[in-house]
Amino acid sequence: MLTQHTDKRYEEDLKKLREDILYMGGLVEDQIQKAVSSLVDRDSNMAATIIERDKEVNTLDVEIDELCIQLLALHQPAARDLRFITTALKITTDLERIGDMAVNICERALELNAEPQLKPYIDIPRMARISQRMIHESLDAFVREDTNLALKVCKDDQEVDDLNSQVFRETVSFMIEDPHTINRAMKISFISKYLERIADHATNIAEMVVFMVKGKSIRHLKELPQSI
Repeated sequence: MLTQHTDKRYEEDLKKLREDILYMGGLVEDQIQKAVSSLVDRDSNMAATIIERDKEVNTLDVEIDELCIQLLALHQPAARDLRFITTALKITTDLERIGDMAVNICERALELNAEPQLKPYIDIPRMARISQRMIHESLDAFVREDTNLALKVCKDDQEVDDLNSQVFRETVSFMIEDPHTINRAMKISFISKYLERIADHATNIAEMVVFMVKGKSIRHLKELPQSI
């Protein structure tokens, strides 16, 4: 009976781990969306709210890490479960850093909202939408152990990189044409870079999923395979 009870608790804890990671992922997705909205809509109150809500992301990071360590210490999982738990530990680190990037976006938004708008924000919201989708799909791939979906996330990163380069070129043009725009243009470029880093973190998660399921590392490959 004791073994049966222990096994039931173990399965419940594994289920909670999955649910907590998905919840944390949904939270950071929302943080990104609202952070960029605070810029586009010039809503400084929203920016301040998102900065404050980062505490919840940090708390989840600690709680999930503690749950993973508890699972490892008490149950000594092997094979598939061991890979799942150790990957979860790494994923929370990327999600916490995504939350930090959302805070950085809000901080720049607060500064930009206090000045006349330099240009319409078109590529920035596009980058945010793609990055959010990449986070969502990378976590779906993790829970479903879907390596092809993980591979798709890795490939989608190029689209964000291209948009980041485009924003950089535009902001440099502003700075060259009018030195008075340098401060605002640099902050827009920073926000673009934060979103590019968010996409990189989503890619990290997807790469870890491939390693978890297949035992293959696709990091640093010059060309990604069509399927795994």
